[in-house]
Amino acid sequence: MTTSSLVPVILCGGSGTRLWPLSRETYPKQFLALAGEHTMLQDTALRLHGLPDSVALDASPIVVCNAEHRFLAAGQLAGVGIAHARIVLEPAGRNTAPALTLAALQACEGGADPILLAMPADHVITDRPALHAAVVQAHAVASQGAMVTFGIVADRPETGYGYIQRGDAHLHGSDRIASFAEKPDATTAQRYLDSGEYLWNSGLFMVRASVWLKALASCRPDILQACQQAMQQAVRDLDFIRPDAASFAACPSDSIDYAVMERLPVRADLGIPACVLPLQAGWSDLGAWDALWDVSARDANNNATMGDAVLHDCTDSLLMANSRLVAGVGLHNIVVIETPDAVLVADKSQTQSVKHIVAQLKAQGHALANTHRKIHRPWGWYDSIDGGERFQVKRIVVNPGASLSLQMHHHRAEHWVVVKGTAEVTNGERTFLLGENESTFIPLGHIHRLSNPGKLPLEIIEVQSGSYLGEDDIVRFEDTYGRVPGAGQALRPPSEN
Repeated sequence: MTTSSLVPVILCGGSGTRLWPLSRETYPKQFLALAGEHTMLQDTALRLHGLPDSVALDASPIVVCNAEHRFLAAGQLAGVGIAHARIVLEPAGRNTAPALTLAALQACEGGADPILLAMPADHVITDRPALHAAVVQAHAVASQGAMVTFGIVADRPETGYGYIQRGDAHLHGSDRIASFAEKPDATTAQRYLDSGEYLWNSGLFMVRASVWLKALASCRPDILQACQQAMQQAVRDLDFIRPDAASFAACPSDSIDYAVMERLPVRADLGIPACVLPLQAGWSDLGAWDALWDVSARDANNNATMGDAVLHDCTDSLLMANSRLVAGVGLHNIVVIETPDAVLVADKSQTQSVKHIVAQLKAQGHALANTHRKIHRPWGWYDSIDGGERFQVKRIVVNPGASLSLQMHHHRAEHWVVVKGTAEVTNGERTFLLGENESTFIPLGHIHRLSNPGKLPLEIIEVQSGSYLGEDDIVRFEDTYGRVPGAGQALRPPSEN
């Protein structure tokens, strides 16, 4: 790695509450395919592929994500051929400034000092050549010691974004930043647009690792100290880098903008220019359902549909069906989002307020604020398709070569029926294969394991019966994914099962 190499830093935190019910805390929007065949994380990871040779792109991006999402992130990256990502697991959410600091400290390992491009994993950029041209320009500016952000050329008086005021011209098409502005009211946003001096704040940043650490040492030494301590005591767990949880818990929460970027224009003593480079590349932060409608293909009446949705006499609306037919009649400016366990109906102009519904659900202790009916695991996923008093039915899919933990249950028995593929089953003292349409019974208290020895996904139907069917009734003895606290010890939280 040379000092001029460019390391992508993918910031993969966040819960995406305004895109509920599709986005939830255990499976937030960055892991969803909302604007194409790839998930937003995958699109972000692929975004710099094909960058001109004038910029030496490092093939091992740094991904900073919530520890709970580690297998999701690793699996999705592997799914698009990125097998050598450095995945840094945040023990707790502390906003973007600590996340970038963890990445910078990791990037400097072994004496390296690359240039970092921080990219949130939940943005859409449709014009990749335009992005690449801007990245080449920004790389030249950052190579001279500046911190660069990308300002989106505004095409409307948007009140949902922060703004950056352009100052004097700097290098390679960039401008020094004159000021930052919070989300304005409609009148102020129109004035910003009319002036031609203001750009939307994109949340994309480029800076040399050592320059970021120098700026942070002066502007927010408390953040730097906590992150340094966390990384000094970090451990490697499989393919993951785990900063020390106790040290990181003491880290203040702050954004890149507030912690450093907005302070640089008035801190000439640091010698770090704060610059902005205009970007016109089909950017959207997909912050709410109206933004998805905005970037989606629409019919002659300005309606966007996804899945099995039909319309009659509707205009300017978004209908998304995930598990059943959704029909709309006489709708105007309406959003309807259907999932197997929840349906959202909203005025498209009010979709920013969906987060208040999520807050209400959390206050009521409602599980659907955080989790889907379909639960993803490092080995695959399961969907609780039916249930009642003393029984539950699950559809389980195990990835090729993957295996559930060797485990037992105190309160339930299980009956497995193979629907597709071949299962390797450990049931008590026996290990055997089951083909399609074959089944086995796991008595209460029996040690058991389900594995997929084949090259195609294994699908089974599991019928549970017993006095307690909670996901925390698991004693795990062996596990491929490092989720065993010790043989025979109970019980991991449901998010870890």
